[in-house]
Amino acid sequence: MAEDLPAAASRTATALDRFQRRHRWAGLPLAVFYKFLDDQGTVLAALITYYAFVSLFPLLLLLVTLLGYALHGNKQLQADVLNSALSQFPVIGEQLRTNIDPLHGRVLGLVVGIAGSLYGGLGVAQACQNAMNKIWAVPRNARPNPLKARGISLLLLLLLGGGVAATTVLSALTTSASAYGSDLGVGARILSTVLSVAVNAALFVAAFQLMTAEQITVGQVRNGALAAAICWQVLQEVGTYYISHQLKDASATYGVFGLVLGLLAWIYLGALVIVLCAEYSVVRARKLWPRSLLTPFTDNVRLTEGDRRAYASYPMTEKHKGFETVEVEFHEPDKPAGSEESPPPESPRQPDAG
Repeated sequence: MAEDLPAAASRTATALDRFQRRHRWAGLPLAVFYKFLDDQGTVLAALITYYAFVSLFPLLLLLVTLLGYALHGNKQLQADVLNSALSQFPVIGEQLRTNIDPLHGRVLGLVVGIAGSLYGGLGVAQACQNAMNKIWAVPRNARPNPLKARGISLLLLLLLGGGVAATTVLSALTTSASAYGSDLGVGARILSTVLSVAVNAALFVAAFQLMTAEQITVGQVRNGALAAAICWQVLQEVGTYYISHQLKDASATYGVFGLVLGLLAWIYLGALVIVLCAEYSVVRARKLWPRSLLTPFTDNVRLTEGDRRAYASYPMTEKHKGFETVEVEFHEPDKPAGSEESPPPESPRQPDAG
């Protein structure tokens, strides 16, 4: 299959390639991973992480200040908020619960919180729009202009803010129920988790459509949004559990560095989840699979139809003007004499539903 591989290794690669092309459960994840690499998904996730981290602390300051105004004079509700909603925040939740003074509204905190949250929040939304447009191979000339893009970012922030508020309420209801003499039990906590996943899935569907300049349907992003919601919930639960049980003494041992690194890692994993699930939606919607196993490693390979569709879409993202023409041609190398037979371009499969 490749001249630079020994005969035995070439036969093994050919066998593995045939297998993954003929089995959806192997070929589809491989195609998602390859497209993630092609799109430099780690870079896209890193950009989202930066702006999310920048916006986080001003956002928390804004939240605490607003709650200070709203709950002024009601110490019981202030305690419930600190012990339920804020303490559930991964990595820094315990520090928020134990170190934040009683909630009091302050004008300076309000101004700084709004300014910092807008800067970081708009940056997150812009980075997400850029990632989605690159993943869906939207030409630059088809993307919204800078003013319209920031308007979309504001709408996205309102949408996600409402979703965060809804999931926070669900978390607070189960966490603080004992304060009112009620024990919801395991069943109610499971129901709360299911409702949180459902709310997040709906939010991801709306966000994926809003962030992409191209017209995409609910069916095209439905499965990816559901996968993102489930992964996000698992990430929250595992992150909270790990921090509270395994890293409870991290602040004393490593100080602020351990806290910051842990928070950055958690945000980055969340960004990776979003990017990977968006890639999954695109691969399914545009039939960008199966891919050739050795495509990322050598030019001496026979491209599949999924390879061709993927590689033909990448140059389109750099089309800056409507009157600019981008053409893609493939001139594959001739098959070396005596080499192993390449796998068939594609194997028959049932079309995806949506």
